[in-house]
Amino acid sequence: MAVNQEPQVFLYLSELLGRKVVDSEGRPFGRILDLTGNIGEIYPPVTDILLRSATDGKIVLFPWRRLAEAGDRLVAHPVQPGDIRAPALRTGELFLKETLLDKQVVDTDGAKIRRVNDLQFLQSQKILYLVHVDVGFHGLLRRVGLERPINFLFRVLFDYTLTDQLISWKFVQPVSSPDLLRLTVAQNRLAQLHPADLADIIEDLDIHQRAAVFRSLDVETAAETLEETDPKIQVSLIEALDTANASDIIEEMSLSEATDLLGDLPKDKAEGILREMEKDVAQDVKELLAHPEEKAGGLMTTAFFSFAPERTVREAMETIRREAEDMDLIYYLYVLDSQDHILGVLSLRELIVAAPEKTLSELMDTRIVTVGIEERKGRIAEDFAKYGMLAMPVVDEDNRLKGVILFKNLLEVVLPKLGR
Repeated sequence: MAVNQEPQVFLYLSELLGRKVVDSEGRPFGRILDLTGNIGEIYPPVTDILLRSATDGKIVLFPWRRLAEAGDRLVAHPVQPGDIRAPALRTGELFLKETLLDKQVVDTDGAKIRRVNDLQFLQSQKILYLVHVDVGFHGLLRRVGLERPINFLFRVLFDYTLTDQLISWKFVQPVSSPDLLRLTVAQNRLAQLHPADLADIIEDLDIHQRAAVFRSLDVETAAETLEETDPKIQVSLIEALDTANASDIIEEMSLSEATDLLGDLPKDKAEGILREMEKDVAQDVKELLAHPEEKAGGLMTTAFFSFAPERTVREAMETIRREAEDMDLIYYLYVLDSQDHILGVLSLRELIVAAPEKTLSELMDTRIVTVGIEERKGRIAEDFAKYGMLAMPVVDEDNRLKGVILFKNLLEVVLPKLGR
């Protein structure tokens, strides 16, 4: 293992921890306890070593760049009085062993929670960079000093050679503390995951890590992830937030998902969040909350497109472009009269291929399948299966359109394990 003699070399944290450091006269200088790194960098450079001084037993920091290799010894070459200082971290720095070793991290490439068994560094031009975390059995053996004998046994007995399981640091998101998540939030790798994967990861964490990870997400990512998370965990995550932050996230959720979540929250918490939400959104949620969850009214959303029959394709498309972001359903468009009676339905595909001057009454399909607002989930599921629809309109006793049930929302009620 060479620090200066090779232009580039890989080192492991387990090989550095406990190593003796001597001064330029060969006298004991200290023993390495940890390394510090600037975690804000894409590949964090090691800045200092933490060691126990051989002269007075004090724990101090010493710059990595002042170390040199002499045979099997690390030699410290202090240049300035400030090179030996108290163990106070600078902005953006962390103790790597304390923060990462034996801790859980998220492998954002594989979307899994992994345990860190070792850290791999690349030494290049006297700078030591953290490039990989080792999550494999081989790394654990290296740490306890059994790498060579176990490797030998595996080769002799099984003709198998153990290999490292390394994850590039650019795919690693530490979750061991809120501070660490805040330091990496600028390039938060968790936000790059699919919300369903991120939900699975959050569910696998303990309650403290779960809350810390969730708080580190931007509002949009948090809302998307919350929609994919188990309802009980949804409640615990929102209960841990203040009312203002909780309302911001819930407003970004689909209307039906937001309603389900608020319905599961304690009454005082739900009412506080509703007061913080935009009035029109809060009113829509309150209307949906009035319906039992097991019936059509409790499964539906009111965030869908409806138009008068005389509207043209061009006008409808302009509205869709302007408002689609706030809708739970854009694939179907419903044509209503002035009293909200449902007259017909057409798909977005039909709208796109139609001539811009055509009116919706000319394009709509009047063969409409609907369910009553008091219909139960079993019958609704049968209709979805029979007609192969992506969404089912819900009407009252006067055939006025009150909402739409998305197939996904029904699935989450009928088959919760598959729906989540």
